[in-house]
Amino acid sequence: MLTSANLAAILPFPDIDPIAFSLGPLSVHWYGLAYVAGILLGWFYARRLVDNGKLWLNDTAPLTRAHLDDFILWVAFGIVLGGRIGYILFYDLDPVLANPIRAIEVWNGGMSFHGGLIGTTIAMILFANRNRIPVWSLFDIVAAVAPIGLFFGRIANFINGELWGRTTDVPWAMVFCSPHVLAAHQGVCPAGLDPRHPSQLYEAGIEGIVLFTVLFILARWALALKKPGTVSGVFVMGYAFSRIFVEFFRQPDEQLGYLLGTNWLTMGMVLSLPMVAIGLWAVIRARHVAARQTA
Repeated sequence: MLTSANLAAILPFPDIDPIAFSLGPLSVHWYGLAYVAGILLGWFYARRLVDNGKLWLNDTAPLTRAHLDDFILWVAFGIVLGGRIGYILFYDLDPVLANPIRAIEVWNGGMSFHGGLIGTTIAMILFANRNRIPVWSLFDIVAAVAPIGLFFGRIANFINGELWGRTTDVPWAMVFCSPHVLAAHQGVCPAGLDPRHPSQLYEAGIEGIVLFTVLFILARWALALKKPGTVSGVFVMGYAFSRIFVEFFRQPDEQLGYLLGTNWLTMGMVLSLPMVAIGLWAVIRARHVAARQTA
């Protein structure tokens, strides 16, 4: 428990209003701005990748800026709908079955990365087939920019004081309680008063900055886009390993807790494990296809 003796050693949780600004009755939240920033910055970086023909097989990008401009709405719907439906199915099914209106009560949380990934994958397959674009190249472009959105999303989680970590005594521990958090929860601090890992920042750093850097090097220096499927495979594996690692520091969702009677296995780990195999298969497949083409 938090005491006056160790209070000074704990980093203060910044009291940032989850509402970035208001326009009359409309309140714009940092969480929504994070989605907008992730999608727009990802779109900008994707355009830069497409403009550089040297990065692609036969020195020609398999899609154009116009394709990306059209695709931005597809990916936005895939992320939002998939993320929300995935959260309901993976984390909140029983409460929604008991009260179906809860499905649209987004203020009760939440969004699922794994659901968003499925939604985005469906959107990519449909868009690629409709526009006769090589689907693996579209996978690679989206994978290369995805860590940008992950970074902003985790920063928004931190601002909201949600998805906090497990209790700890590390020097950078935080108590996830502030006037804005209290106001949002009727004067109750949902994370309690114990110092916890700022696991949102861990995820922002690993899933966002580190994974983006790895994929940037693969795409720009190793020319991995010339082997369609490589960048997307590495992204899927990289996210899975990052998520599994951070889950050891992140508090599991209250309605699920730890799985199978353990004190460590979480739903995030279970959903990430198959991604390791899928990502590895994608990388191996890409190498075999490239070898056949050069044989």
